[in-house]
Amino acid sequence: MQQVVSGIASGGVFASLALALVLIYNAMGLVNFAQGEMAMFATFIAFTLVDHGLSYWIAFPLTLLIAFAGGVLIQRIVIRPVERAPVLTLVIITLGLATLVNGAAGFLWGYIPRAFSSPFPVSTVSIGGVVASLQDLGVIGVSAAVLVLIYLLLQHTTIGLTMRAAAHHPEASRLLGVRTSWMLALGWGLASAVGAVSGIMVAPVLLLEPNMMQSIIIYAFAAAVLGGIESPLGAVIGGVIVGVTVNLAGAYLPFVGGDLRLAVGLAIIVVVLILKPNGLLGRPSVRRV
Repeated sequence: MQQVVSGIASGGVFASLALALVLIYNAMGLVNFAQGEMAMFATFIAFTLVDHGLSYWIAFPLTLLIAFAGGVLIQRIVIRPVERAPVLTLVIITLGLATLVNGAAGFLWGYIPRAFSSPFPVSTVSIGGVVASLQDLGVIGVSAAVLVLIYLLLQHTTIGLTMRAAAHHPEASRLLGVRTSWMLALGWGLASAVGAVSGIMVAPVLLLEPNMMQSIIIYAFAAAVLGGIESPLGAVIGGVIVGVTVNLAGAYLPFVGGDLRLAVGLAIIVVVLILKPNGLLGRPSVRRV
């Protein structure tokens, strides 16, 4: 049970980044390979704010606002001119963007790993005989709160309804006067902010450096594929399942240990694509003949 609790905490981080991937995919039919690097860059911004004396709980929302603005700018400056280009072109652009962001972080902050202190105590509590760290419980709580807020935004607000309409029915939305390009920009901003949560939550566990999200993005891909790349709820469920599975495999399978956990995430992607390509909550594609 202790491994499960720790896995749920990891799963909350994976779910945040997976949800960011799903938001972009729903808007453009595109997997944003730069999502992990954008989250890493936002985490360095949070580190800088805290290092300059800001309280963590002031730096956290401020970083999310900066990440949101950065996502909007990236869409308007980089993605918008080529948004009607073939998918392969967009994929190459996101790969190039990932390299650019990684290099920019290395240039600004260097490649020396840094410790990012956690706002949660390192002590543990016993719940029903299960010992859980306050760090894990804090990560679960923050991740869950962010995911619930995103759900409420998308499902119960006018802006959320407009964003979903622009993503799924762009032509009809334009006829109704919706500025679909700006809705897409808001989607990129929202995905950037949600991804930043995963980076900030995982940084105290991993050392902060420009390559820290390169393994996390694999787990997030696995979570998004498992849950259904078009389903926000599926991303959350997939993130929890992947987190718990990877944690249990690392703890109880001797040949996995700590070194082959990433292989478990890759194996999940392969198995899901073979057995259930649409994921747990994905909609099967229907083609008229």
